[in-house]
Amino acid sequence: MTTAIEIEDVSVKLGDFLALDDITVNIEEGDFVAIVGPNGAGKSTLLKAILGLVPLNKGSIRLFDKRRKDFPADEIGYVPQLKTIDRNFPAVTCDLVASGNRRRWPAWLTNRDHEETDEALELVGVAHLCHKPLGQLSGGEIQRVYLARALARKPKILLLDEPATGVDAVGEEKMYDILEEYMSGKEVTAMIVTHDWLAARHHASKALVIDRRLISYGPPSEALSDEYMRQAFGHIGHLHFTEEASNDA
Repeated sequence: MTTAIEIEDVSVKLGDFLALDDITVNIEEGDFVAIVGPNGAGKSTLLKAILGLVPLNKGSIRLFDKRRKDFPADEIGYVPQLKTIDRNFPAVTCDLVASGNRRRWPAWLTNRDHEETDEALELVGVAHLCHKPLGQLSGGEIQRVYLARALARKPKILLLDEPATGVDAVGEEKMYDILEEYMSGKEVTAMIVTHDWLAARHHASKALVIDRRLISYGPPSEALSDEYMRQAFGHIGHLHFTEEASNDA
């Protein structure tokens, strides 16, 4: 198997805070990896380290056997956790999607821009929103549009930081279905930060559990075991809930 993302002995400090401590893991091409851990575990920091947005205090990251700085930025799609866009900005949905490839707000859209944005919006099921003002989009629509923005690049690596934030359960399930369908038959490697362990078990091919340090990595049935969940969270979240519900019944 081809190694898509090689993370070796990576440590990251944010000020005096050690956000990541000696993380080593290899992500194979085509894997759909769910990153799980408590708040403050360094999940978002890990994605930013892969993107080159935070410096490494130690270790290295290679993408398809290239140094991070040598890997084409256009081959990485990223959906950030915080959507900092000004909803009052006078732009429409297709402008936002096109900005992913342009790396800036387009003054106008070329025929190629229209083709790329239309295709990406169709993939996530919101082609009808192309000309809708950004200020009129719902939270769930914004999430899908940002996903379309990332997919428009036709990336080899897709990084998603809690893309279902603010979306209801039905919307979250649809988001995972879209990602699975998009990755099917494509040479795409995806890493997604999520707090939904059940979704990780059901949809991801691998799970990566961290709490600043690596706790487990592998198939979800193994990496999300009771033992590893206790190490990360101090309790077994999904089973803890089940036991309480059983006792109440």
